Amino acid sequence: MHGVITLRDVVANVGVVLREFGAGCVVRCFVASLRRRRTTFLEIALRPKRP
Repeated sequence: MHGVITLRDVVANVGVVLREFGAGCVVRCFVASLRRRRTTFLEIALRPKRP
């Protein structure tokens, strides 16, 4: 385990992420996974929202 999210992680936990962090976070997680961006879930979930 390296802390980096994968598409498998996102799909397995989509319900929890949606319920706790919202649809925007789910979309950002999917985009990061599909782009194979090496990032952690917390970097995505706690990113400041754009105005």
